[in-house]
Amino acid sequence: MKKFDRTFFLFATSSIFSLLIFSCEKNSGLSNVRREEKFTLEYGNFENQIRLFNLNSTDEINTDIAMRDGFFFISNGESQKILQMNSFGELLTLYHNPETSPAPLFDGAGADSNSAYSTKKTVDYPFNSPSLLAADSRQYFYAVETLPKERHEFSDGKILRQIVLCFNSDSFVNYIGQQGIGGTPFPFVRKIYTTQSNNLVVVCVTIEGFLVFCYDGAGTLLYERLIKYSDAPEYGGEKSQGERFSEIENIVPDPSSRRLFIKADYYENSASEPLTVIFPFDPYSGEFKDGIEIPPYEESVTQGLAKQSFKLPYNFIGAASDWLFFMISVDSGCVVQMVNFQNGRILRRHLGYDTAGTVYSAFSLSETGIISAILAGRENAKVVWWRTDNLARSIAEDAQ
Repeated sequence: MKKFDRTFFLFATSSIFSLLIFSCEKNSGLSNVRREEKFTLEYGNFENQIRLFNLNSTDEINTDIAMRDGFFFISNGESQKILQMNSFGELLTLYHNPETSPAPLFDGAGADSNSAYSTKKTVDYPFNSPSLLAADSRQYFYAVETLPKERHEFSDGKILRQIVLCFNSDSFVNYIGQQGIGGTPFPFVRKIYTTQSNNLVVVCVTIEGFLVFCYDGAGTLLYERLIKYSDAPEYGGEKSQGERFSEIENIVPDPSSRRLFIKADYYENSASEPLTVIFPFDPYSGEFKDGIEIPPYEESVTQGLAKQSFKLPYNFIGAASDWLFFMISVDSGCVVQMVNFQNGRILRRHLGYDTAGTVYSAFSLSETGIISAILAGRENAKVVWWRTDNLARSIAEDAQ
């Protein structure tokens, strides 16, 4: 099994993906999941507003969203703050850097906002640039923080510049590094997750592959595991006619157990149809279990009189209950594919929104299977969700 040329692969797939975004036909064969708009965030410096620098360059935006039990957590690195809000858009707690963020007004409560007469709270923390978020059942939440340059560290050719901050509803709790509380900074963090046991899982990417850390609710390190891009198991698949190239593309934790789900993509050459396989992986023993094949996204592109079909692998965004969630962007929103790992049942739905008017977006999958998003336009940002959890629930009820 050969390791695929990652640079060539990214170039090829990005070129095809560009054609899909601008030339693809409508997904008329897919049912829509109703989008519910929860609330709107205006742009500005007040406590219930966010800032987005340079809307034409999403690479410079560090804004993320997480939802847990109907409460939304929104990080805004550009204004060095994090908002906790309810589903009606009411600000509950403002976590902010008092040196760079103006004092909250809270309807005139000002410095007395933390008194018994106010339902709103403020928590001061000297944020530099908070970004990725995750929340657990205790209403603790975690935020990835990028340290200022003078605090960066270097080890084995890796730049260590990120830590994970932990907060509760009242205060800062601690920060977590590689070894646990107060540990060495992480290399680049791709995503953080929480599990049903309130464990924190930090997924980092390095030149070699994925570096995964897991901590219990007290911040104690449970395991550290390096999974190289080339570690994908041998897998021929039903249609294999020769040697395949492989690439481990993403890793997400199973929220209900200690295992990880590893997404591996297989190609026979740069122009071949992708084969995606999800493997359960035991991070303690290093053992891969039998995988399940994930159908690719299929789209027809019309250019003049010519019509051509493409198949692309979905992005693996997470797991909830027995379902694995995959997503890919299209010209009218995105397509979500849900695969039941126990019985192989597959659901595909269209999640619609105005992609032309959206200059930045961030998505989050809840522990129950709800997909939430912050959709930033030029005038304001909307917080929405799609009740994809109802799809899984209806399937389970029909099976009984």
